[in-house]
Amino acid sequence: MALLKHSLLLQGRFRHAAAAASFTARRGAATSTEEYQRRNYAENASEYNTVMGSLVAQRRPYLLRDAYDDMMLDGVQPVRDTFHTLIVGTMKGSRLQDALYFRDQMKEMGLQPDVNIYNFLISTCGKCKNSDAAIMLLEEMKAHGVKLKGETYICLLNALAATGRTDQVYAIVSDMSAAGLGLNKYCYAGLITAFKNKTPTTEETMAKILDFVEQSKGWKYVERVSKDNAENVMMNVSEEELYNLPTAEYVNRRGGFVVKQFTVYHVAMHACAELRSKETLDVLLEMFNKDNRDGSTYDIFMVMQAMRCYLRCGDIDSAVKMFEEYTSSRVPAAELYVTLAEGAMIGYTPRGMQVAQETIEKMVSRNFFLNARLGTDLLLAAAGERTGGYTTANYVWDLLQSRNIIPSLPAVEAYYKGLKEREIPADDPRLLNVTRVLDNLNARFGPRRNIQ
Repeated sequence: MALLKHSLLLQGRFRHAAAAASFTARRGAATSTEEYQRRNYAENASEYNTVMGSLVAQRRPYLLRDAYDDMMLDGVQPVRDTFHTLIVGTMKGSRLQDALYFRDQMKEMGLQPDVNIYNFLISTCGKCKNSDAAIMLLEEMKAHGVKLKGETYICLLNALAATGRTDQVYAIVSDMSAAGLGLNKYCYAGLITAFKNKTPTTEETMAKILDFVEQSKGWKYVERVSKDNAENVMMNVSEEELYNLPTAEYVNRRGGFVVKQFTVYHVAMHACAELRSKETLDVLLEMFNKDNRDGSTYDIFMVMQAMRCYLRCGDIDSAVKMFEEYTSSRVPAAELYVTLAEGAMIGYTPRGMQVAQETIEKMVSRNFFLNARLGTDLLLAAAGERTGGYTTANYVWDLLQSRNIIPSLPAVEAYYKGLKEREIPADDPRLLNVTRVLDNLNARFGPRRNIQ
């Protein structure tokens, strides 16, 4: 599959020239079969499905529309599985415009979207915070006689929760009750999210969050794989990702990163961090300890959210204490170090910058290394420092360079601007290096054909 791998390396540009050459060749042009085979990356629906599946697995949803356009130019007829892959990919990439486009294309080819397709579409609405589109899809399902299942209601509940529409969320809960469905942990997570996102935030907000955590205790977690979520398993979509929970990107991590039965606590503590409510967090931690006297303790995600809450409230000491207590008896994750270092830099106080620097040094000393995502997060945070010697930003940059890791374009731009604001000679090796990397990134990530 060397040709496939080569095509996937072309950022944002699938080779329309190859597909166009194929199309022309079929009309009698003088393009040889050998030349076509050399330049093309897929010839039939099965091969195109493989290409699209690879793009979804690699989290490159911005290329799916290009691949589909090539498929059409090549005269290859998509099948139902093709659209399932495309719509799951757009969901994972939060690309609602592309998702609705593929839905329309599916209909034009005489393929009616099934309930699983609608679940993925509604989930995409939640990721893109478009509750109106979610309601539109619900009405469309009813108009076409597509029967809703339990997952559909939960997708709707969480999609509407993303925009803080508590009235609509309660309406979905009523519909679930009318359909004979009880609330599970993902429903309570949606209710908490709805109040977290409701504006303005009032005293009722935090009281409701605590109330929903308490109510959720009546539902017991049961691990199961049923015919209702068989499609999700097949498409490698976790329930957390389908319902747009904050644990979605961590749920498949090993080492106790996410303990699934603590879902409601995950969402509630994430809400505390987002709303900067240290008081509510302390109540939640007390509730958790009371509920888990059997010895169960916080997972890594919970510690991250508690640290984020303390740091966003300016309480660096409490965050450091929680970090040290957790890491004293357990193997930490790189994300814990980055969470503490990034949060400590809020406000760029001398104490915070010192904690950030020391935390990153401890991480390196324990042989934890930054990847592109974590390095980008740290560099973005450190690059915002307007005074001082820029020590932390330079240290993060040097760590990434030592491992040949290139952070994202926004992080490099922010770091470059921070260097330019300081009195650095134009021929300084660091500045020249950053300028070269920035120029390469600007050239690499130029305008693409299908940008949402």
